[in-house]
Amino acid sequence: MSLSVESEWTNYTIPELKDKSNNQQYQDNMLPFPYEIRNVDANLNMQLMKDFSGERTGFVEVGPKKWVFPSGYTKAAQSIYNFKLRSDDVFVATFPRSGTTWTQEMVWLLCNNLDFQTAAKVPLNDRFKFLEFSCFIHEKVKEEFLKENMANPEYYKIVQSIDNPRWETLTKSPERRFIKTHLPFSLLPPSLPQAGCKIIYVARNPKDVAVSFYHWNRSIRTQGFLGDFRKYWSYFHRNLQPWTPYWEHLKEGWNMRHEENILFIFYENMNKVNLRQSIEKIAAFLGRSYSVEELDQLESYLQFDNFKNNKSVNLDLIKKLGIILKDEEPFVRKGKNGGWKDYFDNDIDAEANEWIEKNLIGTDLRFPA
Repeated sequence: MSLSVESEWTNYTIPELKDKSNNQQYQDNMLPFPYEIRNVDANLNMQLMKDFSGERTGFVEVGPKKWVFPSGYTKAAQSIYNFKLRSDDVFVATFPRSGTTWTQEMVWLLCNNLDFQTAAKVPLNDRFKFLEFSCFIHEKVKEEFLKENMANPEYYKIVQSIDNPRWETLTKSPERRFIKTHLPFSLLPPSLPQAGCKIIYVARNPKDVAVSFYHWNRSIRTQGFLGDFRKYWSYFHRNLQPWTPYWEHLKEGWNMRHEENILFIFYENMNKVNLRQSIEKIAAFLGRSYSVEELDQLESYLQFDNFKNNKSVNLDLIKKLGIILKDEEPFVRKGKNGGWKDYFDNDIDAEANEWIEKNLIGTDLRFPA
């Protein structure tokens, strides 16, 4: 495999957008993207592409914190950084596999008068747009999806639009916008804390995140991880997985927790026994009020045994398109705390504990017991 990333992406600078002539005023007002984007070390990049088969060009690292992304991020960075916010926008921001889907569904229902009928009919990923998703659809992987779905005109048409930039779709939308992102705050629009929109940041214990993310990377072909958990853990804790470094991501969220329009919550506090308290806390943050009976209904709806069977949140269509492997773990897996114990041997656990302890030095961030 040739490594085109070395010649194409070294010290990459964000190009001007092609539609500048059609949108001169907007382009002139765009902020420059403040971070250097450079390719990951060539030898390491080769190994990453071998183990993460969904990326065919190469991986890049962004800024001094070295955020890792596939090559597609390079063309999106400035547009996302300049995404125009609205005061009634609602964001759910997380590091991947931190209770994102659960929180999204809760938030959407709380903001939409507990409209369970629409929630059942309209997939969550249509109601809650994934801001940077198109960055992860490599053109060659898309070609494979198109070829596989040629016999079904409906599916083929859906795949054709799968890499449409979500920020463009959101910009054109006249409706209230619900936005999912795994990007750290430093790569999001800098006006986010002052824009008036609501941001809910969810954090989860890194051991459980690693196990859940391992399964997701194996399941979705846009990631296409081919190794075992031990190999995946090596990439994860060395910050060589997209959206890492994990600890910098969490610390950015934690440091924003006192902003009036940002709510920082722990997945461990949402799960099981504290679900009702979390629903009430998020409802209050969103300025929504419901009767005891209505909250009872929402709590029952969000109970994990009910939620995991909800086709609207389980990317059912994406499975039909072949983007998710059918023989891998489901998108909504187990929803429990401590599942990492089934995957961590003594050596990995010791390494993880040292890694966690080291990264908590100098911060008051602590996960619930």
